[in-house]
Parts: sequence; structure tokens; C-alpha cells
Amino acid sequence: MNKNHLKHLNEFEDLNYTRMDNKIKKTAIAAAKKAGKFALGEYKNFDRRTIKLKTRHDIVTKADLASEKIIINTIKKNFPEHRILSEEAGQTKNKSDYLWIIDPIDGTTNFSMHNPLWSISIALAFKQEIVLGVIYAPCPDELFIAEKGKGVKLNNKKIKVSKVKAGKVLNAFCHSSRKKDIQKAIKYFSYQKLHGLDCRQMGSAAIELAYIACGRIESIVIPGANSWDVAAGALMVREAGGIVTDFSGNPWKIDSADIAASNGLAHKDILNIIKRI
Repeated sequence: MNKNHLKHLNEFEDLNYTRMDNKIKKTAIAAAKKAGKFALGEYKNFDRRTIKLKTRHDIVTKADLASEKIIINTIKKNFPEHRILSEEAGQTKNKSDYLWIIDPIDGTTNFSMHNPLWSISIALAFKQEIVLGVIYAPCPDELFIAEKGKGVKLNNKKIKVSKVKAGKVLNAFCHSSRKKDIQKAIKYFSYQKLHGLDCRQMGSAAIELAYIACGRIESIVIPGANSWDVAAGALMVREAGGIVTDFSGNPWKIDSADIAASNGLAHKDILNIIKRI
């Protein structure tokens, strides 16, 4: 295959994605809204006694599973050929350049405790690159939508990261359920607090990333980040003018083991802290 033919093929594939763009976005929004409406109803009457443990540190509820089913069915109805990776169901085996990455309820512990900081997170990757991110927080009815190269919106209004400089920032942290990641996160939190910096864990990585994108907080680090937790939010931070890397400072990718995201002004500092601990 010569270079000109390859160029035309790539242009055709890009055009094909563009033509699908509106349908893809509408599908993602519909799935998030439908799942969010269902989950909100469950949240209002949730009984903690129905919680099941996935691991020592992770829980799953019937609402997670039902929300996941709603999202997957909505996607399959419109794009049956696309691959899907979801927190509870795992990954489908069909072949496609398109991969939907889903967290049916990000912040399940918050959800189970009647804490409103939980969300529905849906991302779409095309050839391993995130091109669409949707995060819906049902309690405040906030819908974040990011499209690659088109910016990010909160309830249809363009948003940007804050311009707060290092030293005055509000930092967040999260972690996987693995022991080494928990220990890394605790060290990061301790360093921040002992040096007079503000740091907290909100319990939903998707919301924390969306909050960076709209300027409510300035940074987050997540040792052992799962792609379904951060894929949509990572695109939002980038489209809002922020920086998203792994802990070595390389651009974050779907298969990155860790994630550091910030408004950009705080990024060098948080990476230096990670190196110190």
C-alpha cells in the first residue's frame, strides 16, 4: 500500500467517524441520562444491607449492574459492531476500532451512603484514542460532555480549568483497591497535608476529573487508575486546557497504570511530589 493510498484511507476513516459523530454523541448522552435516571431512583431508596463485596475494598450494588445493562443495551442497539469495556461486565470480544469504556456508577460507596458525589461515566475510544467523554452526575443534574478537538461543556456551557497557581490549589487523590496503590495514595495525602496544602478524596474519580475541567479543583493523582474510572474525565481535562499524564510525565493513554491530571499550572509540582514519596 503506497503512502497516497494510505493517506486517502485514513481520510476516509476520519470522515466516516465524523459522519457518525452526532449519532455517537446522542447515544452516549441518552445512555448516561437513562442510566442516571434509573440510578437516582435507586439512590433515594437505597438499603445498604443489599451491598455485595467485590474485593476487600470494592463494593457492587444491584443498581451498578442494572445501570450497566441499560448503558450496554443502548449502545448495542445503535452500534452492535462496537466493542464495549465495562467495570462489571468486562470487555466484549468483537473486533472494532471503536471501544466504549463504561463505569455504570462511579462512586458506588458514596451512592450507597446517600452521598451525592457519584456519576455515570461513558467514554468512546477510536483506535485507542479517546474521542468522546460523557459524565452525568444525577443528583445535581450536571452533564459534562467532551469531544476531541471541540472542547468540553457543562450543561451546554463551555468550561475551562482554573488559573490557580501551585501553592494555592485544591488537590484530590484516589486509588485502586490494590495495597501498593493505597499506600502510595496515603503517602501523597500525608505529604500534601504536612506541607500545608489542601488535599481530599471525594470518592468519584470521574467527578474529580470533571471538577478539574470546570475549575472547581486543580489536580488529582490516582495510583492504579482503571480506564473506566478516568477515560471520559481525562479527555475533559485536556479539552478544558489542562494536562493529563502518567506518573512519569508521559501523556496518559488508555493502558497507563497511573494518572495525574491538573489545570497545568500545578502539574510540575504534583509530579515532583510523586517522585519524592
